[in-house]
Amino acid sequence: MRSAPTILHLDMDAFFAAAEQAAKPSLRGKPVVVGGLGPRGVVSTASYEARRFGVHSAMPMGQARRLAPNAAYLVPRFSVYRAISEQVMELLGRLSPLVEPLSLDEAFVDLEAGGSAHDSASARAAGERLRRDIRAVTGLTGSVGLAGSKMLAKIGSEQAKPDGLVLIEPGTERELLGPMSARILPGVGPATGEHLRRAGMTTVAELAGAGEDELVRLLGKAHGASLYRMARGHDDRPVVSDRDAKSVSVEDTFDVDLHDRARVRTEADRLADRCVERLRAAGRSGRTVVLKVRRYDFSTLTRSETLRGPTDDPGVVREAAGRLLESVDTMGGVRLLGVGVTGLADFTQEDLFAQAAADESARQGPVAAPEPADDRAAEGGPEREAEGAAEQEPGSAPAVVAPAPAERRFPAGHDVRHAEFGAGWVQGSGLRRVTVRFEEPGSAPGRVRTFWVDDPDLELSDPLPLVPVADQSSWPASRPKL
Repeated sequence: MRSAPTILHLDMDAFFAAAEQAAKPSLRGKPVVVGGLGPRGVVSTASYEARRFGVHSAMPMGQARRLAPNAAYLVPRFSVYRAISEQVMELLGRLSPLVEPLSLDEAFVDLEAGGSAHDSASARAAGERLRRDIRAVTGLTGSVGLAGSKMLAKIGSEQAKPDGLVLIEPGTERELLGPMSARILPGVGPATGEHLRRAGMTTVAELAGAGEDELVRLLGKAHGASLYRMARGHDDRPVVSDRDAKSVSVEDTFDVDLHDRARVRTEADRLADRCVERLRAAGRSGRTVVLKVRRYDFSTLTRSETLRGPTDDPGVVREAAGRLLESVDTMGGVRLLGVGVTGLADFTQEDLFAQAAADESARQGPVAAPEPADDRAAEGGPEREAEGAAEQEPGSAPAVVAPAPAERRFPAGHDVRHAEFGAGWVQGSGLRRVTVRFEEPGSAPGRVRTFWVDDPDLELSDPLPLVPVADQSSWPASRPKL
């Protein structure tokens, strides 16, 4: 614990939804929900206007639609959120070299290490300056907590929401924490919270009063001792600038349960490739491949295989995931599938042999490319293949049938450009139609037009940069500030 509140916690306010409101003038002050829009989608972020209807993150999207039927429901645009996050993290880096990002919209900062603060007054000044800079650069708002520990700084930012700053003076921790729910403490999730409730402890004061021995008896030595210290306001965790990832993984929840074993394997291969893309982007390799399968009855199975050495080869990860899949019963249907890699390293075993393999390939000369596989059976089964053969005349060359073009997809909320009407965003799509609102960040609310999905003048486009909203006084009075 520090004697001055020089640890800062920043949490951007309803980050994804606020970014969409800033990018889309017609949504400012309106309920906005960002997340997966399929039957099994969940809410990622809800604007404060949507929260008034009871919508919150991690809620099933179907339930959110029932609570707020008139809200705007949008698919996430992570490229936009990452770009804004980079701007925010750069501002944090000006305060201190010790910045610990927790996610795109949340981070700890050690103000003392950067010389930005040494007492309450200078810490408050740094926090207020940061909030002004974030608004000026991004047009968005963030809430700031300042305290002598990470735990209390995070509690402070939560109390400051939205768009505020709370400073917790060292020495007032126990008085502040006492009446709060035990769930406020790090490490107290739903299961631990219920275990403590059954033991008669629901507040932080009750945990502190129970004593360390009792918490150790209930939760084990490490967890019990740590929780007792935090209940008394003690948290000595440092701000760590390099949060080394322990794993890389990707997963998808399917709108409809997958029953076809071949389709499940195809999805596993696709997830393995995406996982390796992330692995390579981070400059890492991994030794253990992990497969996660959630079945139709919500039971979740995890299987892993440790390789002889670390790899970032998509073929190796695909094969390992395929072997793991063979050990899982998927007959009832697969609801969710995930592929991950753990045991990360900064090199690959294959690096030792890559040059030798290349030299051997060069000595053997060029190899004829294999004939492309006929994928008709995958699309329609053996019956379809037989139909194709029956249509050909004896002795004639095989007919080449061009596949039907896939219908273009226009996810709700994504950016588009029309040859005549300019830039806009997808308000909704369905029945081979796309409804677009033509407006840009910083413009007045725009008009809505509907097009056929195959209109050649309409294309998806890259997001437009946000226009910083340093002064929102020009917004209509009926629309709350961001």
